[in-house]
Amino acid sequence: MLLISTALIWLVLHLGLAGTAIRGRLVARLGEKGFLGVYSLLSVASIAGLCAAYASSSAERMWILPDWLGWVLVAAMLPAFILFVASVARPNPTAVGADARPESEPQGIFRITRHPMLWSFAIWGVVHVLTNGTWTAFVFFGTFAVTALAGMPSIDAKLAARSGTRWAAVAARTSIVPGAAILGGRNTLVLREIGWVVPLIGVIVWAIVLGGHPYVIGLPALPQ
Repeated sequence: MLLISTALIWLVLHLGLAGTAIRGRLVARLGEKGFLGVYSLLSVASIAGLCAAYASSSAERMWILPDWLGWVLVAAMLPAFILFVASVARPNPTAVGADARPESEPQGIFRITRHPMLWSFAIWGVVHVLTNGTWTAFVFFGTFAVTALAGMPSIDAKLAARSGTRWAAVAARTSIVPGAAILGGRNTLVLREIGWVVPLIGVIVWAIVLGGHPYVIGLPALPQ
């Protein structure tokens, strides 16, 4: 029950507070900096509680994956790492501010999806739910996957309310679903903007995590 309770607290903070009208009312009372300070403290406390609850829980495996699917999930983590690295390699169009220019074109990975970092977390969460095969992993990793997936439209709605035409210009040329804007003719894939350094770093980090997983997490990342 502790694991479920801490997961619900995390979800309420990130989906029931951060992207709703409640946030606006709290900002009016506390100010933007005051709200962010309180919200950050609550987020740190909730994720610490969630991790502690998961670490202290145990459950029998509900399923065991065939080896071939295990290798597919290992491979699926590679684009997750590349998406994460690419998301921090360029300014994010979802960080539209008062000085943003509506005519500026989203670059690099943001032509593919405007939420590459959240997609990386979503893939990570789903992969670990399937790999672990326990109800505790379902709750723990599923919580982060749900937060990432639900956070994409939530962030969009928040930015649409705050930035108006600035955000509309970005949203018109990008998409949540990877590749949707390109397939719909609203953008063009430009591989040279992504380059080779970002994918290379993603591959290197992926390989390091695979090799270090047994020593840091205590469980092998590769099918045994």
